[in-house]
Amino acid sequence: TSVVCCVRFSKDGKFLATGCNKLTQVFSVETGDLVARLSDESSASSNGSYDTDTGDLYIRSVCFSPDGKFLATGAEDKIIRIWDLATRTIVKYLYGLVQDIYSLDFFPDGSKLVSGSGDRTVRIWDVFTGQCSLTLSIEDGVTTVAASPDGKLIAAGSLDRTVRVWDANQGFLVERLDSANESGNGHMDSVYSVAFTHDGKEIASGSLDRTVKLWSLKDLQKQQGSSKSNCEVTYVGHKDFVLSVCCTPDDEFILSGSKDRGVIMWEKATGEPYIMLQGHRNSVISVNVSPVMTQKRGVNGGYFATGSGDCKARIWRWEKVS
Repeated sequence: TSVVCCVRFSKDGKFLATGCNKLTQVFSVETGDLVARLSDESSASSNGSYDTDTGDLYIRSVCFSPDGKFLATGAEDKIIRIWDLATRTIVKYLYGLVQDIYSLDFFPDGSKLVSGSGDRTVRIWDVFTGQCSLTLSIEDGVTTVAASPDGKLIAAGSLDRTVRVWDANQGFLVERLDSANESGNGHMDSVYSVAFTHDGKEIASGSLDRTVKLWSLKDLQKQQGSSKSNCEVTYVGHKDFVLSVCCTPDDEFILSGSKDRGVIMWEKATGEPYIMLQGHRNSVISVNVSPVMTQKRGVNGGYFATGSGDCKARIWRWEKVS
């Protein structure tokens, strides 16, 4: 048994990947059956990158390619691995990072991958060549990254309390979302999670300051960096660090997982908690919503997953009650 560091759905919503100690697992969402166990046995002896005292190697981030054929994993040994899910083998190792990898996200076309690392860099990788095509350096460790739905922007959260948004092609900074905005209503502590809304017009962020915030990007085209995007909504209700955030496919709700062991589903527009869930016996480290909405008995809903320090991953079904 191991802490579940991350959970992530495939784009078609059929599979869920989890990252644990030395092991990545893929499950069927429908049945809950384990369909793949991915463990890089070769790395322990060859490159000596495991923590030799404990033999631990936590998989901090997992991400399916958009076509569902590959799975990228990022771990404490500073290596990104690309797995072929059909053969369950590693087809690429991405080297060059000098600290733990905390976050990975595929671009929508599947050709590139963005990583966030404790080495204070955001990097864009060419998946086919394995080369890093762009490195963006900031002042502090990167905890979380996300590519926008159209692939034009990348967002990253950092220990320095800031969410940064870059142009994914040129690498120039488009926006800093922090307390220095006009309202002074940015995060007051490290940002641990960022997620674009599915329409790409907003970013949700979760922080050690116990809040979730929603930032508008709709003025970006007009501004050309002249003024700051403001925080639109602040979601207050968690009793401890917010460790993970995500948005439902219809962009009506934001989900957050916290060290307080709870998950809150928030109404995005109002900032009100729609439902609060308990069930884990330890921190909810990761929460992820299936990209596919479902209809049962004419009611819209879907699935989301949680990964926790209690060594369990759970799949939940949610429905929108009118």
